[in-house]
Amino acid sequence: MSDLSPRERELVALGAAMGSNCVPCIEFHIPESRKAGLSDAEIHAAILHADKIRQVPARKTLQTALNLLPSVAAAASPAAPAAGCGCN
Repeated sequence: MSDLSPRERELVALGAAMGSNCVPCIEFHIPESRKAGLSDAEIHAAILHADKIRQVPARKTLQTALNLLPSVAAAASPAAPAAGCGCN
């Protein structure tokens, strides 16, 4: 990863921290992101984007569980996800 700038490395690290639900990683990488020159607005945007992507497998897991309970799932089923990966 030597081809990545410090800013890019921290964006990757923030995404990985969000994806792994790692609180200590978030606590470490937000200050490191600031040191690398990212603004709080850029960090915020990266975290929100990573969270949208992180939620895709959670929604699919929920849908699988509900599909295995067809007699009650229809009444409690969330709206169908958008096409694609669902992060947009």
